[in-house]
Amino acid sequence: MMNRRAMLQGALGAGAAGGMLLADMNRSAKAQDTSPIAVGSALPMSGIAAADGIEFKNGLDLAAEEINAAGGILGRPVEIHIEDTKEMGADLVSQSMQRLIDRFNTPVLINGYNLGTNMIEMDVAADNDVIMMHYNTLISHNEKFKTDPERYYGSFQGDPPEFWYGPGCLNFLKSLSDAGTWKAPNKKIAIIPSANEYSIVIANAIRDQAKDYGFEVSLFETVPFPTNQWGPTLAKLRQDPPAAIIVTHFLPQDLAQFMVQFLTQPTNSLVYMQYGPSLPAFREIGGETINGVIYSTVVGCLPDDFSKPFRESYRAKFGPNSAYITGSQTYDGLWMWAIAAAIAGGPGEPFNKEQVSKVAAVMRRNVYRGVNGTYRADPAGQSAYCYPTQTADPSLGMPHQFLQHQDYKTDPKLIAPALYATDTFLLPPWIK
Repeated sequence: MMNRRAMLQGALGAGAAGGMLLADMNRSAKAQDTSPIAVGSALPMSGIAAADGIEFKNGLDLAAEEINAAGGILGRPVEIHIEDTKEMGADLVSQSMQRLIDRFNTPVLINGYNLGTNMIEMDVAADNDVIMMHYNTLISHNEKFKTDPERYYGSFQGDPPEFWYGPGCLNFLKSLSDAGTWKAPNKKIAIIPSANEYSIVIANAIRDQAKDYGFEVSLFETVPFPTNQWGPTLAKLRQDPPAAIIVTHFLPQDLAQFMVQFLTQPTNSLVYMQYGPSLPAFREIGGETINGVIYSTVVGCLPDDFSKPFRESYRAKFGPNSAYITGSQTYDGLWMWAIAAAIAGGPGEPFNKEQVSKVAAVMRRNVYRGVNGTYRADPAGQSAYCYPTQTADPSLGMPHQFLQHQDYKTDPKLIAPALYATDTFLLPPWIK
């Protein structure tokens, strides 16, 4: 009989705890099939998002290594297969996913993010009856799921959609001001998205709710994607300095250039940026100019005791400058699916809707505490709940993390939300 305690620890934990569950299942399973299970992943291994693609692959490799060390899934090892989505887009991503299914008979696809797909990934998964988990961080996933939940039963978003960045950012700024740790010179905020769905949805959510949090939008300017020429935008910011500059563009090299150009003539404004500052390239290019920058992510490895073994293993395997905050996403995704497949009695295979539906049902049922926080599938969209703006219960939502670069030579500091924070906010050095 399965050890109940080990099962519960595995279902709610990650890494070693998950290994306990799989090892327990493997001891009791009477599996005759010991052939490898192919796990597919369509990742941007080249092109503008290659830095993230590499980390997503790293996360999968580490999770597979740990799962196999625990005995695999009911005695079967997992094998990772990657297709490069290059510059991404609907055609490249869908073709990459289909090749993985056709060549390797993959019952699951665990992607990082891909841009410009219009969530075609969900159709590939539905047409082939496979599980697909991704980290596109898009509300369009939820909206598409709602159109036909039965068809898209196997599609999961491993984090909250980007919409929640909007109220989360505004609430964070208001909290800083209310606490007196930041004395805002005015109520103005400037919002600078780039021309892509992710950036614009976040920017619109901030713009539309700014008044509710006591702010007024003094500038809303969309820049090209990608871009490193910030001069015209900076000129407008300097003509009418806001209390906070909110940049929802997310490529790290471009955001580093923003800071280099901003500091030639800074304004007394907080600078908040989207996701890109989490990647090593931001620190490498920006150097000392990034000290004081705030950024946030609704998914990323937490700097807590629970994730410490993962962080140490990741950097030992992939190097001291590797970005575990990104690799942690696919790492949790693979562990989550592996546990669900084991509980369901096996992973199934393409077009085996009966068995794949069982795996999907476990993924919807389980509450999983991984290195990124807690994943619980929102039944209305099959993405994670966001804490604290979507759910007030930290045990049932993934934390919206706010981090600050306080010294570019070290990792950024987690300054919110309060239950997870390890450090406190520091006033940026350019604010006088």
